[in-house]
Amino acid sequence: MSDSTADESGWRVRILDLSGGAEDGIVEDVGGFVDLSHANAFARAYVRDSIERCRVPGASPREVLQSWLSFGEDAEILDVGDEGWRSANELDDFTANPATPMERDWRALDPRRLVEDDEDVDDE
Repeated sequence: MSDSTADESGWRVRILDLSGGAEDGIVEDVGGFVDLSHANAFARAYVRDSIERCRVPGASPREVLQSWLSFGEDAEILDVGDEGWRSANELDDFTANPATPMERDWRALDPRRLVEDDEDVDDE
């Protein structure tokens, strides 16, 4: 699926619970992204934040990775094939280098928040 051929619901990012606490590992599917780059940026920031929540002071990159694989959440873009961002491509960098607050800010990219913000404006 390319940017120009998204279906009516747009691109979707699936959040996966790596701890096994959710049915089939699926926490939720987030939809409503304006384009594939928006979905990719959200997924990347979401995983970056999840890894940072698993990081403890003094942990080695391997320990951070083990913690994330046991307790973290992954994200994948659905139905895009090789065009979608994949956490596996960046895990070494993410675990070796702590993220900045901006790199972790998936909430600013969350399309559900954009809709809520639009509704708040309409209510005024």
